[in-house]
Amino acid sequence: MATTPNLSSYSPFLLSPTTSTSPALFQSKLSIRASLTTSPTSVSQSRPQTVNIPTPLTNTDTNLHLYLEHSKQLITSTERGPPRWFSPLDSCSSSRLPNSPLLLYLPGIAGSGLGLSLHHRRLGEMFDIWCLHIPPTDRTPFPELVKLVESTVKSENYKSPERPIYIVGQSFGACLALSVAARNPEIDILLVLANSATSFNGSQLRPLIPLLEAMPKELGVGLNEMLNQLSLQGLAQMFSVETFVWKLKLLDSACSYTNSRLHAVKAQTLILSSGRDQLLPSRQEGERLHRLLTKSDIRIFDDSGHVLFMEQDIDLVTILKATSFYRRTRNLDYVLDYLPPTTYEFKKARESHRFVEEAFSPVMLSTLENGKIVRGLSGIPSEGPVLFVGYHMMLGLELAPLIARIFSERGIVVRGVAHPLMFKKVKGGKLPDTSEYDTHRIMGAVPVSASNLFKLFKTKSHILLYPGGMREALHRKGEEYKLFWPEQSEFVRMAAIFGAKIIPFGVVGEDDIGELIFDYEDQMKVPYLRTFIQELTEEAVQLRSDVEGEVANQAVHLPVIRPKLPGRFYYLFGKPIETQGRQQELRNREKAHELYVEVKSEVERCLSYLKEKRQNDPYRSILSRLVFQLTHGPQTDIPTFEP
Repeated sequence: MATTPNLSSYSPFLLSPTTSTSPALFQSKLSIRASLTTSPTSVSQSRPQTVNIPTPLTNTDTNLHLYLEHSKQLITSTERGPPRWFSPLDSCSSSRLPNSPLLLYLPGIAGSGLGLSLHHRRLGEMFDIWCLHIPPTDRTPFPELVKLVESTVKSENYKSPERPIYIVGQSFGACLALSVAARNPEIDILLVLANSATSFNGSQLRPLIPLLEAMPKELGVGLNEMLNQLSLQGLAQMFSVETFVWKLKLLDSACSYTNSRLHAVKAQTLILSSGRDQLLPSRQEGERLHRLLTKSDIRIFDDSGHVLFMEQDIDLVTILKATSFYRRTRNLDYVLDYLPPTTYEFKKARESHRFVEEAFSPVMLSTLENGKIVRGLSGIPSEGPVLFVGYHMMLGLELAPLIARIFSERGIVVRGVAHPLMFKKVKGGKLPDTSEYDTHRIMGAVPVSASNLFKLFKTKSHILLYPGGMREALHRKGEEYKLFWPEQSEFVRMAAIFGAKIIPFGVVGEDDIGELIFDYEDQMKVPYLRTFIQELTEEAVQLRSDVEGEVANQAVHLPVIRPKLPGRFYYLFGKPIETQGRQQELRNREKAHELYVEVKSEVERCLSYLKEKRQNDPYRSILSRLVFQLTHGPQTDIPTFEP
């Protein structure tokens, strides 16, 4: 039976980071919630207590060095005793989202539980965080450690059966996480595995076990130098040779135990693998696990090392958001579970598409309520619901500047309604990997569906809809600026239910950046390409199966474009069309269709206006824009025609 210890004799601490991207890793005021047990083979299910311990720290060293130093202090201060849970944050945090899931962090070989120190502040806004600490003198076998974590998972699931439980496992902790999931397929567990030690049998550490066992104690002083060669310089200072041998044997046991049970893992899993892990073959192991685990997704970080979560450019919260891996109930809700991008996340997302903005110098025009066209986005309403309806340029090249400018200039997140292939891929399929669309998810994209559109309207969002869909974005030769809209006007009727403003818009410039030379019709004449296109199209979720003709031809293919000397992109957002007060009128299908035709005509009018007015832009060519920037500075706004 578990008892509450006398905390006056217990002096561990947990570091509270400022932000995940701040150079200051730790603050001086530390908080820990610890739950100890009287038995080395059980973990208390009572909520941990809170203890504040002031600890002077510097912020001049590297993250990894600080992590090792504070792990050493924690290990020294809790050298004896059983495994225990602690929490880095106040359990009653007022900033945490309602119904936040539980997140259990399972550490690597060091066992300190401090591996998410850089991420605690942001994770604490989304999760109730518990971290597992395994003291160095603990000798609990791996199967018993699995039972310890399992008991917590079962207990918390019993208390809140509808709340998902996240288990984040680093290296050795990933083995623990997988084993617990394998034993509990009926519980809603989500796994995040960082450089899983299921590949330990291929590690350069494994051959050390017999060598260290045979090493005389008096030669143990040479262990540090040996580990220096393996980039493990901090571990020898934390553990004795005997403890280090035990840790390696525990890793070996964990690897064997877990690999024999991978077939039973049914949990939704996110695999994070480093490309430069010097301790484990993590990249190859991540790809192996991705093949074996039926409900898994993977992200590879080519330039990262073994201790992934201690690297400054790695932000676990951003990763969870980019992969749509955060949910608060049994099923992911793309609308209600979405968290808007932070300034840092927006900056990173924008950088990934910076070329489009810099090369094509977008001109943004909007229309005021009095009908006047002005440069800038002042004509866009601040309050939603707002529905942007427009033309989808070749390959959707207009998307990134549109989303970025509205967010940066107006602070508005535009929720794009996108094709489902951006969110889910068949295992081993030929469609592009979903990682290609991570920035779209960060910026608010949702899979197209009537229910998602309804929720977006209900939450008063700014919504981006392309009625032309993939057919418009993958048009054929000579079809530039042609709309491929279906006859249905359902989005008008739904917008009217919520009194949304509809903003028609057009964008031109694709014909100034490239010429389509090998389109769908050309590719279908080549037998190999025809078969490939058919396979891709069958693999993608089929939309518009209830319509016929050209609008229904949503074939997945990649057009070949011959680049031109880049011109410029021009956007015009038309005058907002009110549906407020017209709910009764627009329930009538004929009236709704009339408004639908009006919206379509306005989009075509915007396109015609831009094609004509761009003729008067002296900076339409990239050469004239470069000359302007050389004489006025790169940050100077490049002029254009007068609206």
